[in-house]
Amino acid sequence: MIQFLLNQELRSEHALDPNLTVLNYLREHVGKPGTKEGCASGDCGACTVVVGELHTDEQGAEQIRYRSLNSCLTFVSSLHGKQLISVEDLKHKGQLHSVQQAMVECHGSQCGFCTPGFVMSLFALQKNSDAPDSHKAHEALAGNLCRCTGYRPILAAAEQACCNKPQDQFDSRQAETIARLKAIAPTQTGELNSGDKRCLVPLTVADLADLYDAYPQARLLAGGTDLALEVTQFHRTLPVMIYVGNIEAMKRIEQFDDRLEIGAATALSDCYAALHHEYPDFGELLQRFASLQIRNQGTLGGNIGNASPIGDSPPLLIALGAQIVLCKGNTRRTLALEDYFIDYRVTARQDSEFIETIIVPKGHTLFRAYKVSKRLDDDISAVCAAFNLKIDNGVVSEARVAFGGMAATPKRATRCEAALVGATWNAATVEKACTALAGDFTPLSDFRASKEYRLLSAQNLLRKYFIELQTPHIETRVTAYV
Repeated sequence: MIQFLLNQELRSEHALDPNLTVLNYLREHVGKPGTKEGCASGDCGACTVVVGELHTDEQGAEQIRYRSLNSCLTFVSSLHGKQLISVEDLKHKGQLHSVQQAMVECHGSQCGFCTPGFVMSLFALQKNSDAPDSHKAHEALAGNLCRCTGYRPILAAAEQACCNKPQDQFDSRQAETIARLKAIAPTQTGELNSGDKRCLVPLTVADLADLYDAYPQARLLAGGTDLALEVTQFHRTLPVMIYVGNIEAMKRIEQFDDRLEIGAATALSDCYAALHHEYPDFGELLQRFASLQIRNQGTLGGNIGNASPIGDSPPLLIALGAQIVLCKGNTRRTLALEDYFIDYRVTARQDSEFIETIIVPKGHTLFRAYKVSKRLDDDISAVCAAFNLKIDNGVVSEARVAFGGMAATPKRATRCEAALVGATWNAATVEKACTALAGDFTPLSDFRASKEYRLLSAQNLLRKYFIELQTPHIETRVTAYV
């Protein structure tokens, strides 16, 4: 059984189909059709809901952390121990919520199909903002598409909603909601079981290891932003899933003098501060990774584990010399991330083995990263590049150059690196390395870019890296477009 709050209503579910998304649960099981399906792939934001969960702040105070999510990519099992808020829950005692009123007064809605999603993104923005902030507003709304109104009035509504925000029913009930969430906090493995399909929700790494050993055919579910597409886009059935999002030990971020250790189930939005502080380019790329809704769900371990050749984090992590800790039963092994990827969607992971931790070295001051895509926000890379050199007295002593989108796996450009190491760091060396780079990859052509464009882009990004190191005042990183 799993338990969660549907606004303030306690829901206990056991026999639901584990493949059921929160979107369809709301629309078909509890009669709340305000949440809309626009794309079923997490691109349009019409299905946005907000999930509240217990969170302890830096001062040790218990609070509710509200986050926007794409309900079309969220399986119901991930709600265990949390609060689900949909657009129907905002109106209170016959009065519109302040974010709804702002949309009305700023003329932020026309056909209205996308409006519930915008309202929920604005609600989460308001809960997480103390004052109007243009950057935060754009970030909060980047995952919501409007096809007829235009965004100026919606951004105006965001400013109004976050300016002198009034107390709402969620504020007045916060103590009560915290108490109710504490009362339903999971204490043992939860489960949804419809007879032919099941999803298990362990609370510890040891329980996960035991369950995965017992069900090696199970699919591990973290954020679900990739896995859920198998259900929503390809109409496949997932007979057994194990949800790892309630394992606190896999959601930690620990700082050491020489490294960061990040739990594999840590949401990308939680990774941002630590990675951005150590490597600003990594942080900038995370903000372009996808929409805020996706970053609130997607995990660093999931972005590695799905072994996509166009995942954005692996090239950066490979260039930094990152390692992963793999766990199977009571056994753990540490593997260089570059050795994890074998072939297209093929990895070195053994049966019943899972990624527990990502280890990111610190101290690489010449690290830079670049993403080439068709649009700035919420888009998949055509080419993702990461460069990490060590230069002593004008000579390249070490080089790690990695790319995504150029091969069947994210990988290092070893010939390019060989052309750099031991050479004087100048334009002539860079041109030789660009020539060598052509021998590292034979990229494919697809709808994102041709093979010729990909190769030329990769070479030009190395040239860009050289120019930026020569003129560090230039602020043009992570902003390339197809």
